[in-house]
Amino acid sequence: MEKEYFAHETAVVDDGVSIGKGTKIWHFSHIMTGSEIGAYCNLGQNVVISPGVKLGRNVKVQNNVSVYTGVICEDDVFLGPSMVFTNVTNPRSAVNRKDQYAETIVEKGATIGANSTIVCGHKIGRFAFIGAGAVVTRDVKPYALVVGNPARQTGWMSEYGHKLQFDAGGHATCPESGEKYALKDGNVSKITD
Repeated sequence: MEKEYFAHETAVVDDGVSIGKGTKIWHFSHIMTGSEIGAYCNLGQNVVISPGVKLGRNVKVQNNVSVYTGVICEDDVFLGPSMVFTNVTNPRSAVNRKDQYAETIVEKGATIGANSTIVCGHKIGRFAFIGAGAVVTRDVKPYALVVGNPARQTGWMSEYGHKLQFDAGGHATCPESGEKYALKDGNVSKITD
């Protein structure tokens, strides 16, 4: 049976993986046994997907990213070049802590910028935006924009990736999509008709 995904000839795809239709895996990448990759994902050069990792549909993994055991990325997640996940909070070479991998969840539509680090055991909310080089050490709210080391929230982002400007009544409109958002009690939600 012909596979429904593309893997470059230099990529290593172990037995016992699930890869969705239309996914592309590029040069020198390694997809390890027990991982699940959804349809229409794009994995750049030198990407490692470890056992137990789950990537949803249309996830973009840029060059030089290792997605370690314990990470779950929902649909439409963007992982920028050379960003880093961890999976143990206190690693030591001489101490085996493989039974202590912490779960990290990246919810639908979130963007994690280039060279940022996500310390394990946290949740990145829907459509959150992690700025390049940020170091995330706590959960990130849906639609939040966080930057710096340690990462601090500096604003809110639309689903199209634009910084939202809220009026005095707590309403904002995405300049690209025209979608409307509400800010209430320190949380943002999209207004649907």
